[in-house]
Amino acid sequence: MEWKATCPYNPKLDLKDCYLYDTTLRDGEQTPGICFTKEHKLDIAKKLDDMGVKQIEAGFPVVSASERDIIKSISSEGLNAEILALCRVVKDDIDKALECDVDGIITFIATSPMHLKYKLHKELDEVEQMGMDAIEYAKDHGLFVAFSAEDATRTPIEDILRIHKNAEEHGANRVHVADTVGCATPQAMNFICSELSNTLKKAHIGVHCHNDFGLAAINSIYGLMGGAKAVSTTINGLGERAGNAPLEEFVMTLKALYEHDMGLKTEKLKSLSQTVEEYSKIKLAENKPIVGNIVFYHESGIHVDAVLENPLTYEPVLPEVVGQERKIILGKHSGCKAVASRLMEQGIETDREHLWEIVKKTKETRESGVEITDNVFKDIVHQILDDKK
Repeated sequence: MEWKATCPYNPKLDLKDCYLYDTTLRDGEQTPGICFTKEHKLDIAKKLDDMGVKQIEAGFPVVSASERDIIKSISSEGLNAEILALCRVVKDDIDKALECDVDGIITFIATSPMHLKYKLHKELDEVEQMGMDAIEYAKDHGLFVAFSAEDATRTPIEDILRIHKNAEEHGANRVHVADTVGCATPQAMNFICSELSNTLKKAHIGVHCHNDFGLAAINSIYGLMGGAKAVSTTINGLGERAGNAPLEEFVMTLKALYEHDMGLKTEKLKSLSQTVEEYSKIKLAENKPIVGNIVFYHESGIHVDAVLENPLTYEPVLPEVVGQERKIILGKHSGCKAVASRLMEQGIETDREHLWEIVKKTKETRESGVEITDNVFKDIVHQILDDKK
């Protein structure tokens, strides 16, 4: 059986060498109220690495001595993933990152007129020079360097192109298009990345998309279509305000809909999602795409009948592909096949007349406000069969 449903109108993306840099441990932890322990961060980092994530942004060293200790511990784990740290364009921030033995840094400064006027109170030329000095200093110390123009999607395109070209010439390995308040459309991300791709010669383009309008995952994909190579994600879409591009949604959209496999062990997605949900204490919606608890549950009789014949009639991918399980739920909308399937699971045989009565009683019980658990269903079955003896 095929593992996914296929829409014949979807384009197939011809992407080469694209990869993730996951920021669950940094931007994800900046979700208001979250404070991961050292044990939490180490566990998440190991699981991201085991899944195959290429780069892990482990934290922001200047935040505290404890943060530096955690980042250094992650760096010393010998993971396959490269370990990155976030730094402002400040020498002391980079020195603190160096103390953590990271492989590289993401250094950032805002470039939009909004941020220049109301946050930095500086001119763009001054900000640009600060960024270039930071890149040079980090490269002189042997680090991988990604330069991020914060609020890039509200920065004039000529400034984005000039600053990022300058960053490349100063040795930046990657430059980022940060959609800091999630206000870009997919077309805007594609345009910016296309223009940058035509301007740069060596540096990779990365996209860091926020989810304020629910567009972070598709904006990231349109960034790749425009020439970006790297995408910032978080598990469960954690992050400030509405969060960042959810790793699980981004990866599975690429894999299932655009036919581009990033080489990650997607069968581990549900487990990792549960881990992050537990540690973050941010409860997921039950119907959260890909990793929600009920997204592979079926109750409607019309759906269940078809799913029992072929799951892809009403599932976009088979649940085991993302570490989930299918479940048939009995309730108001259940039909004969769902009930018969549950009876078979319990080793109970009955004739068609009794089956119809069990179906009817199941519907009535659920409509009375009672959830149809296994025990409730067994009581219904025994009541019907005992009455007929």
